[in-house]
Amino acid sequence: MVVQTERDDATWWECETCGLLFDEKADASEHEQRCDDSEPSYIQ
Repeated sequence: MVVQTERDDATWWECETCGLLFDEKADASEHEQRCDDSEPSYIQ
């Protein structure tokens, strides 16, 4: 599930599965459909 959160005076959308933050709800929802509960490969 995607949840809305406030950080640094901005609204973000967070993937509850992995914790990744997005500035667009649509992007977060799309990510969540593919999220496998592991660290994203592009975060090293």
